[in-house]
Amino acid sequence: MNILLVDGYNIIGAWPELIHLKRKDLAAARDRLIAIMSEYQGYTGYKVIIVFDAYDVKGLEKKYNNHKVEVIFTKVEETADERIEKLAIELNNIKTQIYVATSDFTEQWAIFGQGALRVSARELLIETANVERKIIGRVEKTRENTPTVKIPLSEEVAEIFEKWRRGQK
Repeated sequence: MNILLVDGYNIIGAWPELIHLKRKDLAAARDRLIAIMSEYQGYTGYKVIIVFDAYDVKGLEKKYNNHKVEVIFTKVEETADERIEKLAIELNNIKTQIYVATSDFTEQWAIFGQGALRVSARELLIETANVERKIIGRVEKTRENTPTVKIPLSEEVAEIFEKWRRGQK
């Protein structure tokens, strides 16, 4: 099993679309990241966990699923980096490969020590864009291969039905 741990605010601060959204509405940027990662998870089969610092979130740690992506807001005194390191240790086993998406250089070195592999924010952006193109291609191919009519009709019968539909005899 492959698990991708995503440093949420690090990615939001690195992707142009999310930077633009963040300037207007931080929650919208988080939601967009979750939606993108949900598509990525569905296509690749990776389990995706997005970790956000307890920034702008008062109270205790929060953990929930959104679009089947696990979303974690850390405790007030805990950074996303610390939580990601703990998760890398907890989830690491012989059958699991952990990937961490962050462009934080210090975090990258820390996760190497846990046996995880890093994915930079730029690499993840390119990878998610490729996944999106592949999904669009599959949808278009499916549409092309799907007949527009449920029952195949000869042209003659189709013309008769069309006349009936228009009220002609």
